[in-house]
Parts: sequence; structure tokens; C-alpha cells
Amino acid sequence: MNLSFFDQFMSPHLLGIPLILISLLFPALLFPSPRNRWITNRVSTLQSWLIYTTTKQLMTPLNKKGHKWALILSSLMILLLSINLLGLLPYTFTPTTQLSMNLALAFPLWLATLLTGLRNQPSASLGHLLPEGTPTPLIPALIMIETTSLLIRPLALGVRLTANLTAGHLLIQLISTATAVLFSMMPTI
Repeated sequence: MNLSFFDQFMSPHLLGIPLILISLLFPALLFPSPRNRWITNRVSTLQSWLIYTTTKQLMTPLNKKGHKWALILSSLMILLLSINLLGLLPYTFTPTTQLSMNLALAFPLWLATLLTGLRNQPSASLGHLLPEGTPTPLIPALIMIETTSLLIRPLALGVRLTANLTAGHLLIQLISTATAVLFSMMPTI
């Protein structure tokens, strides 16, 4: 079988069923089902403690107004953690290595942050478009440049994240392939 280094990013199939569907449905088993009691066993106790600790770590630096983001930030953290941990299983695929997944997560969160800043502190948000002490003739050009850089930011960060993940996976693949080849050539290593 002739494989390239990029074949590791293809989604595997088993009996014609993409394994990504099975791996995305698996985290639902990790969440406790509703019972009469709040805590029924050690696993649900551990889950409750983990969710509480994560939420506390996320919300400690925020003021009381920022606590309304607790649900979305905790959900996002658990989603990313479960998807990345499922990528460690054999024959599964990590969706966060794809540009589409990164952009699908980056764009709505960037837009929400931008609109929240514009709604709550409009003068401070718009003040970032013009550096302090700018000469008067440069003001229109700098506002256009800063606006363009602000609008391109989620795309640029998504591409950088995907490129770094891909480079890391390729480096691991190259090192493991070289190790496997050199191991048979040099048994003393």
C-alpha cells in the first residue's frame, strides 16, 4: 500500500461507516443520566468535581457580568477536550486538525466578542482602530488598515492553528518513520 504523509488526516471508515460519527457520539456516554439522586456513583462525583473545577478556573478572572459566559465557555472546553482525547484512540480522526472545524469555532466566538465589546464599550472598541498620536493625513488609511486586520483575524488565526497542528503531526510521523527504519538498520540503538 502506497501512503503519503497526509493520509493520516483522512477520516477512517469501518464497514463503510465513518468512524468520526462513532467517536463524536461516544462523549454522550460520559455524561451522567438523570436519576433520583444528584450523585449516584464515583464516576458522576468525579464528573461533577471536574466540571466545577473547570468552571471555577474559567470564571475566577472575570467579574460578575462575565459569569454569564460560564455555560458557553465550559461547554466549549469540554467539547474540545473530548474531541482531542478521542483523537488519541486508534483508527479515529481528530476534527480539530481541519481548517473548517477551526474556522467554525473561531468565527462565531470572534464575532460574539467583537459585538459584545462594541455594545458594552463602543468608544474603547472603536478606539483600537486608530493608534494614539496618528498624524491627521494618515487617519483614514490607518482606520481602513486596522479594520481590515480586525476582520481578517479569525481567518489568520484559524489557518495558523491548523498549520501548526498539521506540522506537529507530520513531524511526529517523520520521526516515528525514521525511528522504525533506523531501528532495523542499527540494532545497537
